[in-house]
Amino acid sequence: MAVNTAPLEVQADLLRRGLADLQAEDPELASLLDAEVSRQHHTLSLMSSSSTVRPSILVSCASALVNVTAEGMPGKRHGTGCEVADRVELLAIRRARELFDAHYAAVQSHSASSAISQVLSALLEPGDTLLGMAHDQGGDLTLGSPAVFTGAYYKAIRYGTTSAGLIDYEQVRSLALAHRPRIILCGAWAYSRVVDFERFRAIADEAGAILLADISHIAGLVATGRHPNPINAAHVTVTCTHKQLGGPRGGLILSGRDAHTKVPGLRSTFSRVLDHAVFPRMQGAPAMNMIAAKAAALGYAKSAEFDACMGRVRTLADELARGFEARDVEVVGGCSENHTVLIRLRGALTGAIAESALGSCGLLLSKHRVPGDTRSSAVTSGVCIGTGALAQRKLDREGACQVVALVCRVLDSVTPLDELEYHLEPSVREQLRSEVDALCARYPIADYLEH
Repeated sequence: MAVNTAPLEVQADLLRRGLADLQAEDPELASLLDAEVSRQHHTLSLMSSSSTVRPSILVSCASALVNVTAEGMPGKRHGTGCEVADRVELLAIRRARELFDAHYAAVQSHSASSAISQVLSALLEPGDTLLGMAHDQGGDLTLGSPAVFTGAYYKAIRYGTTSAGLIDYEQVRSLALAHRPRIILCGAWAYSRVVDFERFRAIADEAGAILLADISHIAGLVATGRHPNPINAAHVTVTCTHKQLGGPRGGLILSGRDAHTKVPGLRSTFSRVLDHAVFPRMQGAPAMNMIAAKAAALGYAKSAEFDACMGRVRTLADELARGFEARDVEVVGGCSENHTVLIRLRGALTGAIAESALGSCGLLLSKHRVPGDTRSSAVTSGVCIGTGALAQRKLDREGACQVVALVCRVLDSVTPLDELEYHLEPSVREQLRSEVDALCARYPIADYLEH
């Protein structure tokens, strides 16, 4: 039977027309979008949360599914015309379950932070206690910071790291037994070592708590077996699809062996409670085009090419950590076991200054507090480097050495004036910017996008 390609031709024509119409009807916006593409190609992202989507995923984001309103779950929508949307969502669910070996998956959350809020809202009452990693010790803002939903609506107790930069599991246990939290959250933003999910589960069981794992920053490493999988250790696991999976901005809610057990204190199972946590409890209609893009990303994450990319993520992190240590730059924890390298800056140099100065030279990273830091989170004494985007550019050992050298040259060239202001000679900045641009040209994003 001949395959009818007319619908694909129509979609391709729409995309071409859309680009032409945008340039003709809104040249101001079109020029800004062009400028963003140029910026991404000519800067080197060292962000721990950075990845580039492939063309097939980009096209899925722009698909006709954006026109579909699909409140509810597949087969139980609050409207008609969702036959194809149902199949797309079920495909994304199946791929998420297969990739993470989960018994349950929900794919409608707009982000990981949304997913966390949805899970907590379903499992906690306002004022309940939760235990999460402190933001200034490497934890994400969503894990109990008073600045966000979790810290504002619940009693958030925070654990941290040892002086060596390792999660203080004894402190976690002590706080859990003292405060008896309803939920313990494990997961981090700037933590360079392996998270012991089984140990967290043992603590949660001893304290009578539910364990919620956030693997947003390590999802690709988990999916390819380069970091322990929390699916069967945690009662619930959440992740985003954009930080390491190379997908669209969006969230997943997952559960393993506990999916069909009853939630402590409730009559319903985790899967049933989680089904209602997103819609109708916290979110309306899902972005079906983004769910299609999630399905595309989850499918790609099972490929040999993605596995090779995650292998580069790990080897590049090792190379960067060794490179900085060789230049007498302190790497918190002494090494990296995932995708991040957390650096302690010397003397008057602050994270805020380093972030700004490096950014002006085309090297993008994030300031971050380090163990024992006396500076605020707006200033910090450290920076966090991630290797996801470098791995997508297919950097090799020589490229990693160049990155270390460029970062150190920028930091050595900066003269701090106070905690936020600094001086960097324009000629030096121009030279460094030129060298970063040359490195970007040597390891282009296009190589990743074309294969």
